Amino acid sequence: MSTVQTTASRAVWDEFVSQLPVGVLLQDENGVVLAANPMATALLGDARARDDSGAPLPSCAELAAQVLRTGSPLTIPMVLPHAQVWAEYYPIVLRGQVLVLLRPVQADVPHSAGLLDALTGLPGRALLLDRLDQALVRARTQGTLASLVLADVHRMAAVNAAYGFKRGDELLTVLAKRLRQGLRADYTVARYGGDSFAVVAEHPNGSGEAIAARVRELAGRAVRLGGERVRTGVRVCWVTSDGEAPVHSVIAHVADRLRH
Repeated sequence: MSTVQTTASRAVWDEFVSQLPVGVLLQDENGVVLAANPMATALLGDARARDDSGAPLPSCAELAAQVLRTGSPLTIPMVLPHAQVWAEYYPIVLRGQVLVLLRPVQADVPHSAGLLDALTGLPGRALLLDRLDQALVRARTQGTLASLVLADVHRMAAVNAAYGFKRGDELLTVLAKRLRQGLRADYTVARYGGDSFAVVAEHPNGSGEAIAARVRELAGRAVRLGGERVRTGVRVCWVTSDGEAPVHSVIAHVADRLRH
């Protein structure tokens, strides 16, 4: 390709990127911005970004290092000074750089990205993974701890057979509300699977034992369905991490304990 063609192509590319309805950033391994389109510049501002729960996110350097270290994309909800965005990080490993896309949303990030469970309104598995990953990053970099609790509701098949699937859904909705209202506001309560819930909690010391006991108490109470009090029972397992284990290993460990 000739120099004229290369220069023309770059001009066309720059014009195209500048008009995109999403922010586009190129960062080095230290999180330093090498290039940005006008949308990204307008969105970022000067304030430290937070996640959609209000917690500060790791620094640009920490996020860039994480993406390049794992070689895998990372997607997180991000609250910026003037907008809420869905931030997508893509590693360019051979160049030691990270491409970041900032996609603004008009409503809250989880709903707009389809990450909330339609039945219970709780975060679904994808958002749970993201919240747990960020909790592990903070544990590793700030010297705290992160606990994951999984709770599996018993006898759901019997409830569906006796009362119908509509009542079964009602049971799950009631349990979801109890967990959300009965646990600390800064904990993430999510629907992990069909009959399972998950809780992510960050704390300075101790373990997840007390959190698991509280989940067992809340989910184990009887629920009134069709005029009858129904008690399903719940099996709860937990693990506490200092952030050194990857997110999928943490989940696999608790899920394996729950199955056995």
